[in-house]
Amino acid sequence: MLVKLFGAAVQGIDATLITIEVNCSRGIRFMLVGLPDASVKESHERIVSAVEVNGLKFPRQQIVINMSPADIRKEGSAYDLPLAVGILAASGSVSRARLGDYLIMGELSLDGTILPLRGALPIALMAREKGFKGFVLPVANAKEAAVVEGLDVYGVNNIREVAAFFNGEQELCPTKIDLQREFLEGRSSFELDFSDVKGQENVKRALEVAAAGGHNVILIGTPGSGKSMMAKRMSSILPPFSLEEALETTKIHSVAGKTDLGRSLMTARPFRSPHHTISDVAMVGGGAYPQPGEISLAHNGILFLDELPEFSRNVLEVMRQPLEDRKITISRAKFTVDYPAGFMLVAAMNPCPCGYHNHPDKKCICPPGAVQKYLNKISGPLLDRIDIQIEIVPVPFEKISDPVPAEQSADIRKRVVRAREIQLHRFKNRKGIFCNAQMNGRMLREYASPDQRGMQLLRAAMERLNLSARAYDRILKVSRTIADLEGNEQVQPSHLAEAINYRNLDRANWAL
Repeated sequence: MLVKLFGAAVQGIDATLITIEVNCSRGIRFMLVGLPDASVKESHERIVSAVEVNGLKFPRQQIVINMSPADIRKEGSAYDLPLAVGILAASGSVSRARLGDYLIMGELSLDGTILPLRGALPIALMAREKGFKGFVLPVANAKEAAVVEGLDVYGVNNIREVAAFFNGEQELCPTKIDLQREFLEGRSSFELDFSDVKGQENVKRALEVAAAGGHNVILIGTPGSGKSMMAKRMSSILPPFSLEEALETTKIHSVAGKTDLGRSLMTARPFRSPHHTISDVAMVGGGAYPQPGEISLAHNGILFLDELPEFSRNVLEVMRQPLEDRKITISRAKFTVDYPAGFMLVAAMNPCPCGYHNHPDKKCICPPGAVQKYLNKISGPLLDRIDIQIEIVPVPFEKISDPVPAEQSADIRKRVVRAREIQLHRFKNRKGIFCNAQMNGRMLREYASPDQRGMQLLRAAMERLNLSARAYDRILKVSRTIADLEGNEQVQPSHLAEAINYRNLDRANWAL
């Protein structure tokens, strides 16, 4: 008997429908075709054990299974459940009447328990788009898939429940969630807060400006000055997720298997902090079977690179295009995958190999030229994409011991949100532009053109501080954000002056 049922393959962050055809006839062979990988081919042993342990009858016949489209590679063990249900239906142990109404996915253990899978959310979105009535999947992934409205999501624990459901012997309750409550829950709850940071008011101001305009930022300071401490608190002042951003970010983490099981949506912006020994493939994504890299896992959030000069030059250089395009394209011989990469880069570094260049008390012991050589590990094109460069000095004892609490992240976040709302209104007719950091040259002339006094100040700064030409656009972008924080329509000289102070590494004598 021939039966058809449906599964899915995840490509990039989207899912493709897979039709599974199972035919049982006279004979003893088991054949699986349709470009399955090794883990799919190994499903036979898992299916036989799971079926027999649960009191179901595995057919002693020839079984031929086709998975189409045949030109898409079928990867992973999540096809175990649809293959098992198809075999049971083809042999008459499971009713085939309702199989076409449901999409089925899940990995089987030897005792028939259904294990979690990757990509539940994009598969559920595809199932709704294709008009399926429901989606049968592991119970651990049910909340994640239940985010999709208009689709019945059935979380199951073992294969016996699935067989009973299709035979009409047992009713399954679809998983329901309060999407609004799930989305709002945890959006404003953070373990780390800027109120823990004593002193460093100028650095906190720079990070507020960076968060308000979506600007990339680099922190340069001696060991123990608080670079990592402040970078880890950046998430607490970024604007809350919109529902669209939460869905998109959850899809990426779902595909990578990084979501919290038992939860529906990610409610906090991601904060990714890879070690400096990371490879370029792990950073941008890829592999034999492409998976999202760190820059995609940081989408709509922060990518924190501590000890920036210690990263491999290849790793840093492959980030240049994603920083500009906000996506990464991974090409293979037979297919191309696009992953979003709209992250905010926050980097930290020591000023020199010994760490004490420009320290107010300790003397730098690096030999002549070592500071410049250390800085040269970071290429000019990469620095060109970092809008704010801020130097950090150690906090004096009087500030550390001050009992008065510092400003809380919630208060800073309110100002950031107001500034972002101004930018969203400004760019509402500009496709793909959401914040000041994404403005091109034409937009700068339209929205960030200084007056005559401001232009004179900018010219004097360029000449006196010997700033590079690439700093010009960055200063205008940052000054536009500072004006938005103050609610000013026009970029003022004071805004430009503050933005100029955020270009430390562009000064010709900084490394001397």
